[in-house]
Amino acid sequence: MLTTKKRRVFPFTAVIGQEEMKLALLLNVIDPRIGGVMIMGDRGTGKSTTIRALADLLPAIDVVKDDPYNSSLVDPDLQSKEVLEKITQGENLESIQKQVPMVDLPLGATEDRLCGTIDIEKALSEGVKAFEPGLLAKANRGLLYVDEVNLLDDHLVDVLLDSAASGWNTVEREGVSVRHPARFVLIGSGNPEEGELRPQLLDRFGMSVEVKTVRDAELRVQVVDQRTSFDDNPDEFSLSVEKKQNELQQKVIKAQEILNSVQMDDDLRLNISAICGELDVDGLRGDIVTNRSARAIAAFEGRTEVQEDDIARVISCSLRHRLRKDPLEQVDSGERVIQAFCKVFDLNEKENLSKFQLSAEAQ
Repeated sequence: MLTTKKRRVFPFTAVIGQEEMKLALLLNVIDPRIGGVMIMGDRGTGKSTTIRALADLLPAIDVVKDDPYNSSLVDPDLQSKEVLEKITQGENLESIQKQVPMVDLPLGATEDRLCGTIDIEKALSEGVKAFEPGLLAKANRGLLYVDEVNLLDDHLVDVLLDSAASGWNTVEREGVSVRHPARFVLIGSGNPEEGELRPQLLDRFGMSVEVKTVRDAELRVQVVDQRTSFDDNPDEFSLSVEKKQNELQQKVIKAQEILNSVQMDDDLRLNISAICGELDVDGLRGDIVTNRSARAIAAFEGRTEVQEDDIARVISCSLRHRLRKDPLEQVDSGERVIQAFCKVFDLNEKENLSKFQLSAEAQ
């Protein structure tokens, strides 16, 4: 079996601070059905570095050799039509190991670049579906990162969110249709000073986190020293954190394996829905995401039973971006979510603020 060489990127476990962002990303890797992460915050806070580090952290995946969609040999839901037909006909397909794909969507990308294009002339003259795969095909079974997503055309954001939700991309032109798997973790980032996403689009991201510039002088020096050490000698620096990287990777793999075994008490599920009702959250997406996020964090910590504290840690990130009804409003900081949680769970808000921090010692 062939193995492609891994990228050399800044290690995930060496990223200092931004615990909320790191854990939200890990939870979406453990359960991609959470629906992705929207990261809003200042420029230069390590958003892109952390996301690329996440892709490097994840274990390699087995893909069908020479398949443009990173098709799986064993899961029909992750196979292109061509691969599925070959397997059905009994062909022996060769697989290779590949690093989890990490795809950047540039701001100036067109819909054809994103979704792929069909060569109509070739389709009509030769009777074949001449399809040139786009970025959604490359991102299948990986991460798709959109920096400055709040500046992206709304119709492209719609396409991204539709594909992320359904797991499929369909391209139709002049009666010719092509459909291929497009399951990926959608990660968007942006600076709120440059514009907000419409509430209807923001609501469709599973989680929303906020990152801020580190103000502590000693911590800033530590960040600079870490980056300088990596730039000067990437191999040596990566080797120094290899043990932590492997431990975290195994923790994520184990969480993925036990996720379906994680149970949640009916009373906790009722309370989640009561909080969503108290906050007047539109639709049921908030309920679903909070349930999935709580189960994912329990699995990440090696447990098969969701606790009240698990819900407290994920509920702000799961709901606060769903409270904005007016496009001119700012995204809630999470205070309203905390107030509703304490009301439903009958807790004293001031005495329990520490329960609502989405963080974990990922290192």
